[in-house]
Amino acid sequence: MHPLDLIKTRLQIQSKNVSAPNDPRYYNGIFDCFRKMYKHEGLFSFWKGIIPPILAETPKRAVKFFTFEQYKALFLFGSPHATPLTFSLAGLGAGVTEAILVNPFEVVKVTLQANMAKGKELPSTWSVTRQIVRDSGLGLRGLNKGITATVARNGAFNMVYFGFYHSVKGYLPEFKDPVQEFFRKVGIGFVSGTLASCFNIPFDVAKSRIQGPQPVPNEIKYCSTFRTVIMVYREEGFFALYKGLLPKVLRLGPGGAIMLVVYDYMYHFLIEKFPN
Repeated sequence: MHPLDLIKTRLQIQSKNVSAPNDPRYYNGIFDCFRKMYKHEGLFSFWKGIIPPILAETPKRAVKFFTFEQYKALFLFGSPHATPLTFSLAGLGAGVTEAILVNPFEVVKVTLQANMAKGKELPSTWSVTRQIVRDSGLGLRGLNKGITATVARNGAFNMVYFGFYHSVKGYLPEFKDPVQEFFRKVGIGFVSGTLASCFNIPFDVAKSRIQGPQPVPNEIKYCSTFRTVIMVYREEGFFALYKGLLPKVLRLGPGGAIMLVVYDYMYHFLIEKFPN
């Protein structure tokens, strides 16, 4: 799944300033990006920046699902049963909390993914982290650059992701056959991940532009979330806000379905096993 995430980032950070079709930095779509990266950077370039997600993945998922349950209880508003609004608000809260945790890892990851060096020329994760901290510190221009965009991206994604899944799952009739029931949940999870990806991708594009290399060295063009969204829209058109959507959906559609279904089964298993 990581190569798809890398392709997404490469497509999103590509602005109108990179316009020469023969330039190895210019990608004319997902397959052209795969081809040019393989040609100019080698096979292992598809795993650039994989260390930060590996380090963040387990605590990130734990925080997401744990805080979702806490926010769900908070947003019941005195009702004995959760409503679609409850699920959506709980997902929003979980996404915001998750974003604050993972943003430093995202900054390092995007920096590594944007680097076009080949093989051993690519700096290590630790050296990139040290350089970011040394040059810009831990604040909003350093290791926490683009945090508002990450909060908007993760909050919007999880609001739709959890809100749609749990609401639709409650409305559609369950199957008695466990195999059919499994695929019912997988189908709802896949649609949830796909819809959430389509909904939050403008914030994802803004995050990549803010955290990635600026078009002009030593000049900050992309700095705030909504200003970046508006700038991309005005300079490159509406569809530029959806750059990287295909690799994002290919990754988070099935990935999101598997994650939600595993969580769902494990949650009910633990509730039955430890009712108190």
